[in-house]
Amino acid sequence: MKKVNSFLVLVICICFSSVPVFAQLTSSQIDVLMESALTKFNVAGASIAVVKDGKIIHLKGYGEASVETKKAVNENTNFQIASNSKAFTTTALSILEDEGKLKWTDKVRDYLPEFKMYNDYVTENFNIQDLLTHRSGLGLGVGDLMFFPDGSNFTIKDVLTSFQYFKPVSAFRTKFDYDNLLYVVAGEVIARVSGMSYEEFVQKRIIAPLQMNNTFVGSSLIKDKSNFAVPHSSESGTIKTIDGFGDQINAAAGGIFSNAADMAKWMTVRLNKGQYGEDSKARLFSLKNHNEMWRIHTVQESDQNPRYNFHFNGYGLGWQVSDEKGNLKVSHTGGLPGMLSIVTMYPDLNLGIVILTNTENGGAGLFSAVSNTISDSYLGLDDFGWTDKLVEWMKEDRNTGDDVTKKVWEKVKLAKNVKIKKEDFIGVYADKWFGEIEVFEKNKQLWFKSYRSPKLNGPMAFYNANTFAVKWEYQGMNCDAFAMFSLDENGKAQSIKMKGISPNIDFSFDFHDLDLTRVR
Repeated sequence: MKKVNSFLVLVICICFSSVPVFAQLTSSQIDVLMESALTKFNVAGASIAVVKDGKIIHLKGYGEASVETKKAVNENTNFQIASNSKAFTTTALSILEDEGKLKWTDKVRDYLPEFKMYNDYVTENFNIQDLLTHRSGLGLGVGDLMFFPDGSNFTIKDVLTSFQYFKPVSAFRTKFDYDNLLYVVAGEVIARVSGMSYEEFVQKRIIAPLQMNNTFVGSSLIKDKSNFAVPHSSESGTIKTIDGFGDQINAAAGGIFSNAADMAKWMTVRLNKGQYGEDSKARLFSLKNHNEMWRIHTVQESDQNPRYNFHFNGYGLGWQVSDEKGNLKVSHTGGLPGMLSIVTMYPDLNLGIVILTNTENGGAGLFSAVSNTISDSYLGLDDFGWTDKLVEWMKEDRNTGDDVTKKVWEKVKLAKNVKIKKEDFIGVYADKWFGEIEVFEKNKQLWFKSYRSPKLNGPMAFYNANTFAVKWEYQGMNCDAFAMFSLDENGKAQSIKMKGISPNIDFSFDFHDLDLTRVR
């Protein structure tokens, strides 16, 4: 659902090299690059498409869709593309804008009267583009805990009314903080304006015209899953399958399933500024809205490293927009448990690269290393050795996080004989947007369970002072958390604050946004 941005910070930590440039990679060289990356990043399977000047010059799958079935990945193997779905959402809105059914500057409340933000001014002035540009004033990944892990029972009404309870971290429209929930709201705008569900609209108005015949918006239309990639995790050092991420309220933030062959068609129409079909006579969206989607709306800092000679960086409408060596770059990443993807396009070079992977968290290393190496060859740069460098950087980053979590659980083990009055902590606590959770006793140990997100359930072990470490039964991602109790004058717990244990926890586990107060 989200853009993969925590790891990619490492990617820009590079140095200038004077090694001679290398030629544009051939198809056989991409094969070698992909096979090597698959092994070095410990990834089960991946697929790639490269389009250049309107033609597919490389299209192939590698590795396994599942390590259990050993089924091979091919160019038609479907992956969850996660936040690369966001560009389909902004395209859907562009189509409606072209048809005069809405305007980008229309207020969200005109279509969704129940929508409410953290103050009246923001509520009344929040427009459609504000839903898409990550400048709401709220923090990174705010409210994602409604959907991470999957399996919760939150409704669109819950989402529309949740924002009033979050505390802003910056002034409205002044700072970039990546957001998923507001794209869900955008999906609801599309539904109410078009008179059909978000899924139906995108399938009918975008997927079908482009003949992306094996692409599905949500899983409800999928009848044959025989060529679907299974998500994996290599967190333990061995690649293992994990449960797939289920459908949420709508697919607008990250619910599309696609494959390298269909995504090649998607990149082609994007590079062709909305034109498609025989002789490119048909148009999916106007040139005006092509420019609107690829215009920077929220400015971000630009790295000044001389290797790429960056000048600008920011977020458009569903796309990251920047430059490299004087060439426009339009890109986005996507991440769900065990499903990591990247789309990168250079319009000035008429070049597009998509890579889909099915392993957490090596997939991000693979797609970064391979896409950077291919694009570098077109930008006239030297071979930087991306694969080996990123393997080392990821190893260092992981080791740092592992050291922190290891020390936490070692301290928990040492404190196992500390006597606590369990009855002082037992009770039901509620947060205004997340609902109720319960702390109770099970097998002579405190347990935590969420009423609305059943996978957030697990034992609580004493850590220090009034703090407990929660080991979730859900282990599809690294998301164990601290629960810190506030006590009254009699030592009775009154409230709970939480935060992730690992410094590498995914930002969508926004435990820190919870404010749990005892209700009974």
